[in-house]
Amino acid sequence: MNTASAPEATGAESPRVRETLRALYGYVRPHRWAVVLGLLLALAGAAGGLLQPLATKALVDRLSSGGTIATILLVLTALVLLSTVAEAFGTYVLERTAESVVLAARRGLIGRLPRLRLAAVDRMQPGDLMSRVTSDTTLLRAVSTKAVVNAATGTVTLVAAVVVMAFLDAVLLGVTLLVVAVVGAGAALVLPRIGQAAERAQAGVGEMSTGLERIFGAFRTVKASGAEEREAARVEAAARRAWRHGVRGAKWEALLGTADNLAVQLAFLAVLAAGGARVASGDIPVSTLIAFLLYLFYLMEPVYKLVDAATAYQEGAAAISRIKAVDGLEAEPPATRRAARPRTAAAARRPASVRFEEVSFRYGPGLPYVHRRVDFEVPGAGMTAFVGPSGAGKSTVFSLIERFHETSGGRILVDGEDVRRWPLSGLRSVIGYVEQDAPVLAGTLRENLVFAAPGATEGELRAVLARTRLDGLVERLPHGLDTLVGHRGSKLAGGERQRVAIARALLRKPRLLLLDEATSQLDAVNELALRDVIAETARETTVLVVAHRLSTVIDADRIVVMDAGEVRAVGTHEELVTEDELYARLAATQLLLPAARSRG
Repeated sequence: MNTASAPEATGAESPRVRETLRALYGYVRPHRWAVVLGLLLALAGAAGGLLQPLATKALVDRLSSGGTIATILLVLTALVLLSTVAEAFGTYVLERTAESVVLAARRGLIGRLPRLRLAAVDRMQPGDLMSRVTSDTTLLRAVSTKAVVNAATGTVTLVAAVVVMAFLDAVLLGVTLLVVAVVGAGAALVLPRIGQAAERAQAGVGEMSTGLERIFGAFRTVKASGAEEREAARVEAAARRAWRHGVRGAKWEALLGTADNLAVQLAFLAVLAAGGARVASGDIPVSTLIAFLLYLFYLMEPVYKLVDAATAYQEGAAAISRIKAVDGLEAEPPATRRAARPRTAAAARRPASVRFEEVSFRYGPGLPYVHRRVDFEVPGAGMTAFVGPSGAGKSTVFSLIERFHETSGGRILVDGEDVRRWPLSGLRSVIGYVEQDAPVLAGTLRENLVFAAPGATEGELRAVLARTRLDGLVERLPHGLDTLVGHRGSKLAGGERQRVAIARALLRKPRLLLLDEATSQLDAVNELALRDVIAETARETTVLVVAHRLSTVIDADRIVVMDAGEVRAVGTHEELVTEDELYARLAATQLLLPAARSRG
């Protein structure tokens, strides 16, 4: 059974190695000349060390012949100083380059993550995605430059040292290589285990981030539910998994380092025994044995470098795999500077028209349909409301218009053109959108208000504050518009957050305004005021409203009744209470008409 699985593992591993090396080269390529400089400086430092045993041999020979050693000592001192300076400067160049590689990787992720499709984000955990930007990219620091240079310098200096050792005495070299080969074969089996442990440890870190994001995303609910200890235990369990795999990786790294050191120590003993015999027999002078032993100890550094490079590669490969996985997630195209359709000044101010033509939608193959042949038309201007029981597909209408999701069938037209033919940034630039939970971002109140319209003037800002009755709130805040609103607007009341979200959408001056339960958290006075604002906006803008409370939309120009992903009826409030049984039942439940009338 093990024999059968081995080829499969090898076959799977080979493409992964090629893919990892290709990705690694992609990160290093923009900084290749800095890496070359660091490599040359590292080689210069290594060359100084490589010449020291030969200089020592010459010094011993000079002492044996009774000559002076001042010149050789000066040469040795110069070699030490020059190699030290070269290595120090090379290390700085490489560390600086490594930081640049990490920055580039983070910029790539940061640029892509906000453009991910909602479906892709729904499949992932936000905390895990964040850990790829933070902890995973940090592992690139070692593998991107230091590991590359260590592998190169380690290989070059190892080969050079072996060549010189062969020149000194081939027999002693054979003894050395035999011992190193035996120990090295065992060490090679350890390397894949380091990579596996690193990948699992990074996955544990991602689970930690996910758990913490879960806690802080519903902090009040966690506290009110008395769930602090349970949630902390979840995060701690992920931390323990990360620790367990980290310790496992450390164990294999320690074993690898021990094998490396053991190889050198055993080789030293073997060479000392064989070399002593050869000196005693007169085959080589004692200076040759001394130089060979110095080279043997010198071999420790390039061997350590190769081991470090292999270890860093295994850890970096795990990080690169997680980082590159983000590239496989479906993302929206980057924003373009193309003007939004329509391009004429008059048309740019005209309310947008919306039409659904036999639209079907489901979140994935095998999942139930959320929309089934949905068909309706909004010619422009006025208010159109979407009502129906929970799960009817009302909010999904807005997600499809904004192209957060793509339709599974049918077409959606805005201004008579399929939304799939619009530039995505152009489509969204004509839409103002207020989500159901009316999110407010951390930062100041001003930053939240101008979030969708960064070029808004102070006059426009004051006007929208007055329209949404936020001017009184601003006067009460200690720093006015520059007051921090806290994480997710925690310093604002629910109704205030909704008004901020509505003001943000109005400040955008949209041609199409989407309001998803936008007044659900308002008191009666503010709701009535905002209903007037929405009615006023609807005179010059197409307004689509999702509502559970029919009292907020009884004056709508048209009401679309949805049930189980289908459109049951379209009409005014007066028409629907007599023509549609579901709407009449909803109206009666909400005391908008006598119960007897709904039965009749």
